[in-house]
Amino acid sequence: MNPVPTPAPGPGPAARPGEHAPINWLTTSVFTLTPLAALVLVPWYGVSQGFGGWAWASLVLFLFACGLSITVGYHRLWSHQAFQAHVAVRWVLAVFGAMALQNSILIWASQHRRHHLHVDDVDRDPYSARRGFWFSHMGWILRDYPSSRNDFSNARDLERDPVVAFQHRHYLALALGTNFGFPLALGWAVGDVWGVFLLGGLLRLVLNHHFTWFINSLAHMWGSQPYTDENTARDNPLMAFLTYGEGYHNFHHIFQNDYRNGVKWWQYDPTKWLIAALSWVGLASNLKRVPDLWIRRAQVAMQFKRTEHALAQRQARAGDEQLERARARLAEEYAAFREALDDWSRVREQWLADRRQRLLQKWEEASFRRRLGQIETALRLQQRRLRAMSRAYAAT
Repeated sequence: MNPVPTPAPGPGPAARPGEHAPINWLTTSVFTLTPLAALVLVPWYGVSQGFGGWAWASLVLFLFACGLSITVGYHRLWSHQAFQAHVAVRWVLAVFGAMALQNSILIWASQHRRHHLHVDDVDRDPYSARRGFWFSHMGWILRDYPSSRNDFSNARDLERDPVVAFQHRHYLALALGTNFGFPLALGWAVGDVWGVFLLGGLLRLVLNHHFTWFINSLAHMWGSQPYTDENTARDNPLMAFLTYGEGYHNFHHIFQNDYRNGVKWWQYDPTKWLIAALSWVGLASNLKRVPDLWIRRAQVAMQFKRTEHALAQRQARAGDEQLERARARLAEEYAAFREALDDWSRVREQWLADRRQRLLQKWEEASFRRRLGQIETALRLQQRRLRAMSRAYAAT
């Protein structure tokens, strides 16, 4: 995000792609000079002096410390309140978040909440992907577009947070102190000041920036949409690898308050793993999870859309009789889908009523879980049938 706070009035209509908003010379200078310096100085020093083990270790250490402070702290903790964290954890995330040089928590989270509220709106989404790769990746922070001006009306809770307020007030000092102080101190301690500064300081900063920006740009343009096609967000395993799990962006945009992005056990999401680990030692709590049945419901609904699309494409190639049979089968599947959702509503309402009466609570909870499992299984099998239907119709 924009690394330096720039107070301004609330957002108005955004400048259109063909219009020219005023250049923000500070951010333009920072994001031009740092990558140029990295491109020149890092190879030169590597060839002339060579980088030692501590220099490479500092790159990995600071890259993960800053990157995870953005994903765990700025994003899932403060922007979406997907969990609660101990005050000590919050301070660590705030300090290394400042070192990532992506602006204060308050500004970052406020802009991100606006992005979710107005996703893909070229007038109100601060980094709308519909305005192109360059704009959503970094162009939006090089000029003072009205859509990205500070407006904290959606972040009153964060203004009351003492950690957030302190970091916002002292952001410039924290950003400069950590970006220069931490690498230089570590380099001095291990006897490799310039090697650590160039890799753990300069190169790390450039990588942190562009890895984060990939979520605003590529994760809205490249990948799959297993949960929703109501916005441009995509799931992309490569982006997840570069961004500590944030690349499962299609899931995130439909279930934004879940502390997970990679919801499958095998999906790479170290942010999720770190939050879970913090909860195991009592440093995080109230981890929010979307019910599995809601996730399956979204997947099946998307599979219906794909099957409908396959039928529409087949319509021009197949005879009326074949097409009518296919549509009748799809109608049967949809009726089964609605029945499963109605069954879920009835079971949930009964369970809530029984819990209020506090009768046979252990048995009721076990029965509730068993019925949820049966509904989940039915939806999973239906998703497989729809996937097979979609492939069959697309191939004929």
